Amino acid sequence: MTPPAAPRTPAPVLLGDAEVRARLTPATATAAVRHALLEHQAGRLAAPPRLHAGLGGGELVFTVGALAAEGAQGVAGVHGEAGVHGFRAYGTADRAGEQLVAVWDSASGRLTAVVHGQELGPRRTGAIGAVAVEALARTGGPAGCRLGLIGTGPQGWAQLWALSASASHRPAEVAVFGRRRERAARFAARVREELGLAARAVDSARAAVQGREVVIVATNSPTPVLEADWVAPGTHVSTLGPKSTTHYEIPPELAERAAVIATDSPAQAGSYGTDHLLGPTPLTALGAVLAGTAPGRGGHDDITLFSSVGLAGTEVAIAAALTRA
Repeated sequence: MTPPAAPRTPAPVLLGDAEVRARLTPATATAAVRHALLEHQAGRLAAPPRLHAGLGGGELVFTVGALAAEGAQGVAGVHGEAGVHGFRAYGTADRAGEQLVAVWDSASGRLTAVVHGQELGPRRTGAIGAVAVEALARTGGPAGCRLGLIGTGPQGWAQLWALSASASHRPAEVAVFGRRRERAARFAARVREELGLAARAVDSARAAVQGREVVIVATNSPTPVLEADWVAPGTHVSTLGPKSTTHYEIPPELAERAAVIATDSPAQAGSYGTDHLLGPTPLTALGAVLAGTAPGRGGHDDITLFSSVGLAGTEVAIAAALTRA
């Protein structure tokens, strides 16, 4: 008698950029990130600092995360007792920005999903930024908030993509500044067409910053692209670009004006040591603000600053949610 065939192990879901663009919504991404931040604060998301492997001319960088069973159920729709774990990997010498995210079922050890390409990384960072804006910025009222963006690359785009679905902070208008005026104009046109936001290119960084409730700085500049006194009382500022003591896109004086400085991963920020521009400054965990265990904005005129460094495990959470969407 022929023994019954062993059940086949399902193949992992394989997703590329086209699938991420088609299937990942801002609501799914921000919900997964918010939940991961809260789970990290509760001790149910393991998220160590980045791991670096030298490759001679560059590095292979890994971010690793593991969601316990309770957290996995909340963020990914997993049923049963299993959690999820995984990693993201990318090369610093690869200017194409290709990344790979792999997700495992923690109980069975089965590889469940692999996501590759350029889309998931910026959209994950955009979702983190949107959660930070919702937690720290003043509400813009029924009409939304006035937002200024310095930078016209994928990271700046992903910040607007994530905020476009925000119930409390959808931008009512977006002022975009980039070093090349024609590129900023094309960027603003794409924002209007694809995200439905009232975006326009402006002629200076100052024009993008002054009079805004929210300012997002997403550049590769090694020198400050704005001045601290341009930022009005009550503004929230998110910085995504260089923040070392030798290369920094925002001026140190801005940190001195901020009532609260938050980050998604104090451990990751701390791994820079004294080389981090904000290293000596006490950083508040965004997850603690969301959980209500640390203060966020204290008053209408407070300046709040969010230093985005990338909480490990958030990309695993989004990939897990995406494959079950």
